[in-house]
Amino acid sequence: MKIVSTNRRALKDYQILETYEAGIELKGSEVKSLRVSGCSIEDSFARPEKGEIYLYNMHIPEFEKSSYFKLDPKRERKLLLHKKETKRLIGAVTRKGLTIIPLKVYFNDRGWAKVEIALARGKKSYEKKKKIKERIALEEAKRELKRFGKY
Repeated sequence: MKIVSTNRRALKDYQILETYEAGIELKGSEVKSLRVSGCSIEDSFARPEKGEIYLYNMHIPEFEKSSYFKLDPKRERKLLLHKKETKRLIGAVTRKGLTIIPLKVYFNDRGWAKVEIALARGKKSYEKKKKIKERIALEEAKRELKRFGKY
């Protein structure tokens, strides 16, 4: 498995509830561009439309050596999921107010481009601050233990 891109902000800003593996519907030279230059999924999200799920704001740069088949780098891309998974995600997003975000883009063992998406709930600002305080307290405790030779 070759990882092309990861979304580091997702773990900081969202609470991950479930993860799914989905294929991406790519056109033209987008696969070559993914293999060569990668992509950016920092600000991307998925949303249901017409009974299917589409990925928005995923930036795949143009392949330099493509001649006439130029595509918009930030166009929406259809996610390829099983019908059962699609219905479950659509229901969760509409009823519970959750969101779908991509966690990483990679090529699997067979060479297919895949995206790992997550059903997530946005963290509140006080939850983020609490997490930072806990991390700082843990670092200070380790520092004190190290100072007295216990760690």
